[in-house]
Amino acid sequence: INFDPFGHDRGLVQIIAKTGSDSYLFCRPWSHEYIERPLPADTFRWVGYDGSAVLGCRAKGHYSSLIGVGHEKVRKHLDQHMDDEAPHGMVLWGVGDHGGGPSKRDLGKINALIDEAADDFDIRHSTPEAYFEHVRTGGKRIEDFAHDIRPWGTGCYTTQVQIKQKYRRLENTYLQTEKMLAHAALHGRLDYPKTQLDAALKTLLFAQFHDILPGTSIQPVEEASLEKMGHGLDVLGTLRARAYFALARGQRPPTVEGRIPVLVYNPHPYPIDAVVACEFQLHDQNWSGTHTDFTVWQGRKQLPAQLETEASNLNLDWRKKIVFRVTLPPAQMSAFECRPHELEHKPALMQPHDKTRLTVGSATVNLKTGLLDALWVGKQNVLRGSAARPLIVHDNSDAWGMLVRSFGKVARRFRPMNASEAAHFAGVWTHTPRLAPVRVVEDGPVRTVVEALLKADNSAIQMRYELPKAGGPIGVTVRVHWNEKDRFLKLELPLAEGFSELHGQAAFGTSTLPTNGDETCAGRWIAVDKPASGKADGTTLTVVNDGTYGLDFKASPGGKNPRLRLSLLRSPAYAGHPIKQSEVITPQDRYSPRIDQGERQFRFWIQAGPTKERMREIDREAMAHNEAPMALSFFPDGRGEPLGGSAVRLDGTGVQLVACKAAEDGKGYVVRLHETTGERRRARLRVSPLGIDERLTLTAFEAKTLRLARGGVVETDMLERPLDR
Repeated sequence: INFDPFGHDRGLVQIIAKTGSDSYLFCRPWSHEYIERPLPADTFRWVGYDGSAVLGCRAKGHYSSLIGVGHEKVRKHLDQHMDDEAPHGMVLWGVGDHGGGPSKRDLGKINALIDEAADDFDIRHSTPEAYFEHVRTGGKRIEDFAHDIRPWGTGCYTTQVQIKQKYRRLENTYLQTEKMLAHAALHGRLDYPKTQLDAALKTLLFAQFHDILPGTSIQPVEEASLEKMGHGLDVLGTLRARAYFALARGQRPPTVEGRIPVLVYNPHPYPIDAVVACEFQLHDQNWSGTHTDFTVWQGRKQLPAQLETEASNLNLDWRKKIVFRVTLPPAQMSAFECRPHELEHKPALMQPHDKTRLTVGSATVNLKTGLLDALWVGKQNVLRGSAARPLIVHDNSDAWGMLVRSFGKVARRFRPMNASEAAHFAGVWTHTPRLAPVRVVEDGPVRTVVEALLKADNSAIQMRYELPKAGGPIGVTVRVHWNEKDRFLKLELPLAEGFSELHGQAAFGTSTLPTNGDETCAGRWIAVDKPASGKADGTTLTVVNDGTYGLDFKASPGGKNPRLRLSLLRSPAYAGHPIKQSEVITPQDRYSPRIDQGERQFRFWIQAGPTKERMREIDREAMAHNEAPMALSFFPDGRGEPLGGSAVRLDGTGVQLVACKAAEDGKGYVVRLHETTGERRRARLRVSPLGIDERLTLTAFEAKTLRLARGGVVETDMLERPLDR
């Protein structure tokens, strides 16, 4: 039973079926007209990405009723369906909201109606189980439905973005910590702390509750939920550190004075190409006036590395932030050595020769507008210029966005500040009264970082573009100082002609999303496709996020003038509800607080390439950005032996390891794999501490759960019960 969420992901079907249920009862969305793809009937067979299926039923008229009028709800249903061919129907009633319950008054009136209508209708007090069994045995054909069931309340994909970002952080940290603890326990380096993990998991599940994660609560609920998730993160932070240091045991410290170690753990069972950032301090403060630079070594191999501005503001050669690029081996601790060398002074930043545009790798930033002019795939620019522009879009006070399908009307476009405004916004005007609004702020062998300062109405934005020197995604960080009310902030990417299809990460699947400008949602990544022409592969632009869900995409027929807009934040009233469908929601005689005022930050990773390659790699890339390798600088004591290999390895493209954990009953371990591309694939799973080397076949979008023990591998359902074969 899932009465009141604001849409239903098709990926739920596989989860429902593989946890032992066979049917699904819900209410919203109410009308056929509102759903992207209308249901064939109120009762239907819902088919998942992997072919799993459950019976679904949308109970019209919602799940509650006012006291004393439950019988009227039943009578209305009879009047509306007297001529229907359907031999049965369902009516939900009960006093109150978020559950409700029967009253004596309602029971008496409904029982009287049962007697009154006995000649024409068989009205029963019953259960969902009985209803679905009646449907199965009724002999009437039940039609299939193989799509998402949405939207409803499109503003909920973005409202209260702090809740959504902290939830994503808690979710990512939980999954990463679980893997690291399982790896350490598999190696015999700690006892798996299931009780503490369960406490963090309950916090995560509580945060999913209606109306917390949708962002449609009052302000005290927002504040309490952020506190609760903060507690979950604190618990996980301690557990993750415990796992990290257990996995680092046996690592050797540098033998040369002045050299500084950085140890990085990759929690994923396959190699990942990572840009690692880590801060540390010199052995002592350097007051000599010189500058200490560093190179980074992995054994005898020097890696591309650069120093960047650290998080602190100590005007002294002491604190350092090192950034380096490396391919990390699967599920292993990797040791790196930072070797110092002294320079007479800090090197000056690279200044572009062209004062209008800067091209680094595959990307071009316009140094006048502060926007992206190009993203190249070979000789093809997938952008139309002026990309990554923030937009202020018209909105209203409705926190749910109940009455709208799209947010399309632009109120204002952000533009670069002038030099004086930039200096004031950056906080440097007392010493630097004029500051170029678009500048290079970091540069080295790994990447160039460009900063742009933009403004519109009462709000300002700091944009940072991380432009890699050797391929990979562009990193885009948007730091927003937001002071608008009843407005929506979006980030627009105008795309080259021909991009016409939109897909997004779903629960154990890939969802095809609307291309008509309607607000929609996805998980960690989205992909916009330019279909193949002739024998050539198509081109796909992918965008990974670390805590946003809403977006819209629009293209004219034939892929003309396509544009993608990422939804960042909304500023409606807290629990602003158009309950009478009135435009006036808030009291007009006082100040009403608005959501997401102040400073917020967003991160995206943008990349383009051949469609088959992008769609094969995007799920793992999104996981690597969201569950990033853990890097710390510390001096290990050198006692014991370092781990000789990976706890878990997964070979085979297009297959993801979603979870690795101790079994719920404490007997062995459980891994969950997912085929991410919609094709039948083979994979090889190796868990060396248990002596497991298993070759597997996964069907399209299959989520496969395996229980691992020294005796071998047993496939289970999602509740870890062995499957009947």
